[in-house]
Amino acid sequence: MSQFTTRPEITGTHGVVASTHWLASQTAMGVLERGGNAFDAAVAGGFVLQVVEPHLNGPGGEVPILLWSEREQRMLSVCGQGPAPAEASAAAFRGLGLEQVPGIGLLPATVPGAFGAWLTMLRDHGTWSLADVLAPAIGYARDGFPLIPRAVQAITAVQDLFRQEWTSSAQVWLPDGKVPAPGALFRLPALAATYERLIRTAEGQAQTRTAVIDAALQTWYKGFVAQEIDHYYRTAKIRDSSGERHSGLLRYEDLERWTPTVEAPLTMDFGRYTLAKCGFWSQGPAFLQQIGMLRHAGLEQHAPDTAGFVHRIAEAAKLAMADRMAWYGAAPGASREAQMALLSDDYLRQRWQGVSNQAARELQPGAPGGHLPRLPDLDVARRTLLTADTRFGVGEPTFAALPPVSEWLEREVFVGDTCHIDVIDRDGNMVAATPSGGWLSSSPTIPALGFSINTRLQITWLDDGLPNTVTPGVRPCTTLSPSLALRDGEPYMVFGTPGGDQQDQWSPAFFLRHAVHGMNLQEAIDAPAWHINHFPSSFWPRETILNRLTVESRFEPAVIEALRAAGHDVRVGDPWSESRMSACSRSRDREGRLVLRAAANPRGMQGYAVGR
Repeated sequence: MSQFTTRPEITGTHGVVASTHWLASQTAMGVLERGGNAFDAAVAGGFVLQVVEPHLNGPGGEVPILLWSEREQRMLSVCGQGPAPAEASAAAFRGLGLEQVPGIGLLPATVPGAFGAWLTMLRDHGTWSLADVLAPAIGYARDGFPLIPRAVQAITAVQDLFRQEWTSSAQVWLPDGKVPAPGALFRLPALAATYERLIRTAEGQAQTRTAVIDAALQTWYKGFVAQEIDHYYRTAKIRDSSGERHSGLLRYEDLERWTPTVEAPLTMDFGRYTLAKCGFWSQGPAFLQQIGMLRHAGLEQHAPDTAGFVHRIAEAAKLAMADRMAWYGAAPGASREAQMALLSDDYLRQRWQGVSNQAARELQPGAPGGHLPRLPDLDVARRTLLTADTRFGVGEPTFAALPPVSEWLEREVFVGDTCHIDVIDRDGNMVAATPSGGWLSSSPTIPALGFSINTRLQITWLDDGLPNTVTPGVRPCTTLSPSLALRDGEPYMVFGTPGGDQQDQWSPAFFLRHAVHGMNLQEAIDAPAWHINHFPSSFWPRETILNRLTVESRFEPAVIEALRAAGHDVRVGDPWSESRMSACSRSRDREGRLVLRAAANPRGMQGYAVGR
């Protein structure tokens, strides 16, 4: 093990897994040990993440997936981001007196796409039955799992909301009316019962493996699950971040008409590597834009712990995220021609030529293909906050301090609010997935189902005619962004991180430390990290901060001062407060044998890589 890493880079030949929670990693590895492939393992691990990281995702959330199929010899993107309900239009929200989609409650819901995406991959590429892949998640929900301190912090932050308003959530998350203790075994019997009923229903309607999976999809989106969601969202009136009580817009018909899409990912070359990301319905192309710009940045001349390395990547991120705001999305205001021009080398080279040794202080979206950008009203956050109710959190998961239960909690505050899992099996199949949404503080628990629904619609705008204007039947542009890489044309690596707007900042820095400077996976994850704020936040209330650079304190003081001298508004965070990367790779030795590697984030003390 390198002296610079917190743990070894895992090496094996049978299979490797890395994720944001040790139970999900071990669950997926257990599937590989029992003969399942990477797709079976990722699905089983993904459903466990919904149980053991309930403050960051849930069954009512969404997931984008990137995969490499060794049998088909191709990369695929599975879109588990559901669309806006048919009743959700900009005019409908304005008619409620709103200038923004609220960050919590019933109004921001989209069709919950995670279940559909996971099962679509399982059906088309897996080998295990529905009952087998769901068994670990059901077992943890029924029999108990250790509730990590971060989840208790989330419950603590919203306990008053649960007691006073969201009483169905109080029944789940405040047993006996009390906040649970960190580390205590916690049970979710209603969720376990939902999955058990789902399996009974599907197996009663079909007999073959794939037919049972199809029947389960029908049960979720056209059966009792969809019916219960429809009933609750029609009849409940719930207080949200607007300060008012609203019923929801999500309906049975919205779930009934949706299916996940499977498509080829977008790609960008960088030296030996080809990087693959989900389409412009995600922020994934921002990663590709940065990589395309940084081909011209001479990063090999700047060590990864220097101000030159950080400055160049931060400035590329500013330009890419400005383009995300102006051009990404799937609404009628989106231009496919402009979006694809964002990835052209001519455009990216021209964008990079505008970067100087001084930090950019203004938001600078580009004009791809000569198309002029049109921006949303960025003052809306200021106006929203004048009347909004922020007592119970904002659009992202909200956390409160706990009494000192460990040295870690006393000294560390880390960011990165979502989940991630990577898997590679002995045959070379690869999966990267970033599940999120439906976390416990996003919306009230649906009593009959035992889980909450996502609030992803808050990422849209109410300005008419933008690429990401809220539009009936159209998916919002999600922040969720797994990554896949080829090397020398061969499948090589899957990786990703939680973190909302930070996902496609931490991931490029990790990749460049590995690809340019030769760090192994664990070294590249452990290295000091940072993020910028130079765009409107994707999450309610969508505040815009410019030229903010937050770095871990492990950077040398001279590096921090050099960044300040370059004009960055530098904030220094705790030593291990940035990034939650995980990664798995595959390559061949001199005899042609497949060698697998994995690494996971030590920050927060819950991400783990396993393999053999």
